[in-house]
Formats: sequence, C-alpha cells, structure tokens
Amino acid sequence: MKIGFMYAGQGSQRVGMGQDFYDESEVFRTSLDAAAESLKGELGLDIKELSFNGPLEKLSLTAYTQPAMVAFAVGVTKVLAAEGITPEYALGLSLGEYSALFAAGILSEQDVVKLVAKRGAFMTRAAEGLSVGMAAVLGVERTVIEECCAKAAAETGKVVSAANYNCPGQIVISGDKEGVDRATGLLKEAGAKRIVPLNVSGPFHTALMKPAGDLLAQEMKNYGFGKSSIEVVYNAIGRAKNAGETVQELLEKQVQSPVYLEDSIRFMAQQGVDTFVEIGPGKVLSGFVKKTLGADVRIFNIDTAEDLKTVTAELKN
Repeated sequence: MKIGFMYAGQGSQRVGMGQDFYDESEVFRTSLDAAAESLKGELGLDIKELSFNGPLEKLSLTAYTQPAMVAFAVGVTKVLAAEGITPEYALGLSLGEYSALFAAGILSEQDVVKLVAKRGAFMTRAAEGLSVGMAAVLGVERTVIEECCAKAAAETGKVVSAANYNCPGQIVISGDKEGVDRATGLLKEAGAKRIVPLNVSGPFHTALMKPAGDLLAQEMKNYGFGKSSIEVVYNAIGRAKNAGETVQELLEKQVQSPVYLEDSIRFMAQQGVDTFVEIGPGKVLSGFVKKTLGADVRIFNIDTAEDLKTVTAELKN
C-alpha cells in the first residue's frame, strides 16, 4: 500500500469544521489553539471561534478561509501521524498545497498558518476593484478551452484563461468578467455540455494575480523551507519538482497560473499511489480522483472525527 494525502482547497470550508476533533483529540486541540493564538495579531480575530461558529459569510472571505482551512488540515495531519499514518506523496488543491508542504516537513506548523494568512491577504488585495468571473466548463477538451479563452482575450482585450484542470471533462476558466463572458459564449458554440458560473471574489490562478505572486515571493524570504520527507506533487507543474526548481518559485507561480490537478492525480498513480486520503472538509478531490482514475481506486475522506476513526482502522488493517 502506498498512501497519498490530498488536501482540500478554498470553497470547501464549513461552519463547525474541526469542532468534533477539538472536543475529542488533545493533539488536535493543542495544534488549533496554537494556530489561533499565533494568528490573532494578523487577523484581529480568533480563527478557531470563526471556524466553529461562523458566520459562513465571514469564514468564506479569502483572508480568513485560507488560515482556517490550513489550521484544520494541520491538526488532522498531526492526529493521523500520532496514529502512525503518514503518506508517501501529498498534494493539495491551490490553498491545500500549503497543507501538503506541512505534511512533507517543508514548512513548520507555525510558519504554514502565518504564510497562508499573508497569502490570503495578498490575494484579497490583488482582487480589489476588479470585475471578475469564473466558470466551470464541462464536456470540452483542454485544447478547445484554451483556444476559446485565447480568442476571447484577443477580442476583448481582457484576461481570461484556464485556471483549474480538475479532471477529465471539467475545467475552470477565470479572469476579467468581460473576458469570461465572451469565452463562455464561444465555448457554448464549441459544444460545451454545461457551463456553471462560480461565485468567487477574485480571478484566481490567472495573470491578474501577479501582484499577489510578487508580494508572496517577498514574504517567503522571511520563512525557512526545510527538506521534504515525502514527495509533494505541485499544482503549477502537475508533478514532483526536479532539482532545478524551488518550492518558493512554484508557490509564486501557483497563485497566478493554472492548477494542473488532473495531471497531479495521474502522476501520483503512476508513482504507485494506490490509496488516496482526502483531508477535508468535503469530498471534492475524491470525486476528481474517481473521474480521473476510475471507480476502483481506493479513496478515503476525513472531514469529521468519526471519519478519522474509520479511516485509521481501515489503514491500520
């Protein structure tokens, strides 16, 4: 058995996440308390209380969602490690990549929550004043989507591009609203089965996020990046990094470039990963794995403390 951890991204957050872990696990409780205390000065609030009690509207703001999600993921990862369950590979969807870096020992528990709090603030700042759009496109090949986005960008003079290659038949486009609207029209003409507009606060994973990438590059100089204990599969390249690439460069690129999740999932499978564990909340990534690799792949989800007990028992057996 070769285990791959997968960490959920922004959009999966829910009010109450982590409450049951906090009540039942001293390891999780200690971890979340430390994260909440370290972030009070940066955020001006208790991220633990926001996660447990909401409101959802506030928890869903990028500046708060990102540290809350990573604090949850770090705590669950530590509980799993205490049970003797660790992965050989790890990936995360966008924000979730930072949790994967913690799982690999590249970023410390203290640094990872602080860095994602900065990332959330930078992304919020980069999106201010922009009229943005994002849409999930179903049933169209990559090349067609890329061609339609390029044509829409040329016609409108606006930014629009593929932002997330999630799984076969599902790709998200993002950018200026005018550009996204034009690309949507072209994709309908090209035979898209369905196009679902997404409610987002920024043009994530496009060139419009370059200001956030620039600020992130400067901020990362203040952190120590350790040697990886496992393989991390990176969003920006859809594989593990090679000797000529750095974690910092890939994180800077990630915030303003497409997420190659389908490629990342296929890469893990090619390396022999046969057991995928999604650390939530939610089951979004599990669905992408099934659509990419087929229904027979072994997948577990950890969203609640009860989930963790079930998964721990299965993996130990």
